[in-house]
Amino acid sequence: MELEYRKCTYADLEQLTQISKRTFIEAFEKDNDPVDFKNYIEKAFATETIQQELTNQATQFFFVYTENTLVGYFKLNVGNAQTDIKLEDSIELERIYVLSRFQGLRLGERMLSKIKELARRQHKTILWLGVWEHNERAIQFYQRQGFEKFGTHPYFIGTDEQTDWLMRFELSIL
Repeated sequence: MELEYRKCTYADLEQLTQISKRTFIEAFEKDNDPVDFKNYIEKAFATETIQQELTNQATQFFFVYTENTLVGYFKLNVGNAQTDIKLEDSIELERIYVLSRFQGLRLGERMLSKIKELARRQHKTILWLGVWEHNERAIQFYQRQGFEKFGTHPYFIGTDEQTDWLMRFELSIL
């Protein structure tokens, strides 16, 4: 199963908003208070919010396809678009999601390899991300991929303050 990557453009706004909501709901709805979760989804994945992110020069979204079928997406931030570390040589992987029906096919590993390649091409030496402390499956995945925990930060789902682990991967420049 070959993966194809396409950088999102303004023309992708509606589809990007839909997959962003859908994958986040699939991943986390069951673990959160329904009211807080609904409020978070309505704000974080509103068309206007995604539009602002999509038009930010320091943010890039990529769709991931296999056989012309959209299977996931990811979001990268540099510079001031990063949520924590804002170093010139760092890049944040803010989102990486695979639709639930395509999970278990090791697509995440292949997507992460592409992300590392993109980061190196941009001359970044640090790839970092935040992952919910209770998402053990994701934490184990990132650890297998060479990421190490270096801190934490708060993450709010509505009024519910949660904790994300901050994890980093040291990139070697090719």
